[in-house]
Amino acid sequence: MIMSERLFGDAGRQVVIEECLQGEEASFLVFTDGKSIIPMPSSQDHKRALDGDKGPNTGGMGAYSPVPIIDREMQDRIMADVMIPAVNGLNAEGYPYEGVLYAGIMLTPQGPKVLEFNCRFGDPEAQPILMRLESDILDIIDAVIDKRLDTITIEWSNKVSVCVVIAAGGYPDKYSTGQIIKGLDDIEMMTDIIVFHAGTKTDGTNIFTSGGRVLGVTALGEDIKSAIEKAYEGISRIHFDGMHYRRDIGRRGM
Repeated sequence: MIMSERLFGDAGRQVVIEECLQGEEASFLVFTDGKSIIPMPSSQDHKRALDGDKGPNTGGMGAYSPVPIIDREMQDRIMADVMIPAVNGLNAEGYPYEGVLYAGIMLTPQGPKVLEFNCRFGDPEAQPILMRLESDILDIIDAVIDKRLDTITIEWSNKVSVCVVIAAGGYPDKYSTGQIIKGLDDIEMMTDIIVFHAGTKTDGTNIFTSGGRVLGVTALGEDIKSAIEKAYEGISRIHFDGMHYRRDIGRRGM
């Protein structure tokens, strides 16, 4: 269908044959001012729409941080083999990069392999990562702009964070919008939990759905189990017609 029916337009005119990589996928993000590179805590996305990694691919149905399979030794290897050469290579070619650099990494038996680079925070990886950020992100942004990233210290919480995405019924295929979202006020009374809005809008009184991935309910916990329980407790207080979400986000981390 991609080629015969031009499902993705001109993007489906050519086929690229790549090596099939076996392993566990994780997301690795860094701050860089083009000279210094500071890694963020590791995270792992859940791409498939349904529990057990079944169903169609999505923009991401949830994420957690940190990822147990990226220990300090693996972090150092990813920095040395992937992130530092990427930033230095851009500089050498005359395209210095400043900001957030995101690498999708496949952890294979032969070591880390790059699936993709993105020039942005990942979504929903950013939600659990930023929940663990204890420093002021504006100070980090200023340091990147002023090329003095090496002069600041970035503090991270030792807690674990889990983000569960609540999607509209039918997502990632055709979905409805305009559903009233109830229960958000109840979550404001909870500690260590934030609801990130994605596909929402307001008329000044009510909040409505306006996209496929609607909310990212993100919680902190002392361990992965408590973070999962708190995130799903928050979800239990939210309701809109047709809402659906995965019930196994973060299970890999256990």
